Parts: sequence; C-alpha cells; structure tokens
Amino acid sequence: MKKLFYLLLLPLLLASCVTHEELLNFNQGEAFSATPVDITNLPQLQIQPDDLLSIRVKALELSAVEPFNVDPPGMTNLNAGSGMRPLIGYLVTREGTIDFPMLGTIDVIGLTTDELRDTLKEKLVPFLNDPVVMVRFLNFRITVLGEVGNPNTFFVANERMTILDALGQAGDITSYGNRTNVLVIREQNGQRQTARLNLQDRNIFASPFFYLQQNDVVYVEPLKVKTASIRDQSQRLLPWLSAITSLTTLALTLSRL
Repeated sequence: MKKLFYLLLLPLLLASCVTHEELLNFNQGEAFSATPVDITNLPQLQIQPDDLLSIRVKALELSAVEPFNVDPPGMTNLNAGSGMRPLIGYLVTREGTIDFPMLGTIDVIGLTTDELRDTLKEKLVPFLNDPVVMVRFLNFRITVLGEVGNPNTFFVANERMTILDALGQAGDITSYGNRTNVLVIREQNGQRQTARLNLQDRNIFASPFFYLQQNDVVYVEPLKVKTASIRDQSQRLLPWLSAITSLTTLALTLSRL
C-alpha cells in the first residue's frame, strides 16, 4: 500500500522541480572541437542618433590642442549610475551630426569610432602636427531583465560584449530561468529587431546577436515551474491539500477491498 501511495505522489513532486538538463548551457547540437574557429560575427558598431561620444585630441603642442578639448555648448551629461560620476560627451543629434570645436558640424551617423577618429585626424591636420584622436562610446550600456541574479543596466568600457558577458554581469540566469528562449531587443537605424537565443545550443556563438550592441535589452523569461514559487501561500497549499486528501481517500478505499 505504501508503494502505491508513493507512486501516486511522485508525479506531483516532479511537477515542481527543475530538471538537470534545464540548468545546462551548450548541451545541444554538434560537439565542440579543439580546432580553432574564425570569429565572423564580431560587429562593427556604428554611431547612431542619440549616442554619446567621448572625443579627446592630443598632440605634442599641448597649448595647441586646448581649443579642441574644451566643453562646448551642446555637450551632454549622462548619469552613469549610482556611485559613478556623470559622463560628459558629444550627443549625436537626430540628424546624425555633432558640433566639434573649431571644426563645426560633422556628420557621424553610420561611422565606426575608428572611422570617426580618422575623419577628425584629417580635419585637424591644418591645425596640429601629428594629432592623436581618441573616440569611444559613453552610452554603450546593456540592460538585462528577468530571471537573473541581479537585473540591471550595465555600462561597457569597451566595444565588445557578448550575451554571456552580460548575463555574467547580471549574476547569471537563476534556476528558474528559461535558457532556451532568451530574448534580445535591439534598436538600430530607426528600426527595432528582436531575436530569441537558445543558450543550450552550441551554435549560439555564430548568431549575429551573440555579440551585443549599444542599448541592447536582454530578457530571460521564467520557466513554468516558477509560477509555483510566487503564488500566495494559501493558494500554493490548496492544490497539495486537495491532492493529499484525494490520495488518502484512495488509499483508505483500496485498503478496505
């Protein structure tokens, strides 16, 4: 009789559990090989409207570069987050331009930071000998939401971040996160794109969304078993009490046969 009782109770216990396979990454698809593989999906980040750029000019003549490194009208402060100093940079207009000291309005839309650096160096040649220009994004931030340890918005110091880096910054996916259907939301060139990534698929490294871009949003949806952990306590107990009552009644009925 005890054996029958446990067999009837087992499905109820398993229904609220997360399986070992659901917690794994990279466990589907063709096995990894020790042979090096070329990275072909590394993006060239392009400057978009509303991007915030840090641009610094250097040269041997320190006094000569001062006019190019002032904070002109139109520069914008961006709060980088709690405990961090504000970021000051050139805000790209909706028309895709910036106003640079001494050089005036410059079209930057669609350029990479390297291309903008070369453009500025060429324009600075009449004013400076061997100018050095440094350009980087100040608003390269990624937002990670959903079933992760620390949902937040993170600023990226360089121009390379993978979805794995972002999830690591956010404290990794929790035990209740769905690793097979991670949503990435991207806005680029006035359009919004979305993609669903399966972290258990070893082919994820070839996805154009594996490397994230500025202002991407990553959302990890919960597994269905998560619903049992967020219900009201009384609501959570009722199905179990009902099941136990039914099982007890069944056991008593069978014992009298």
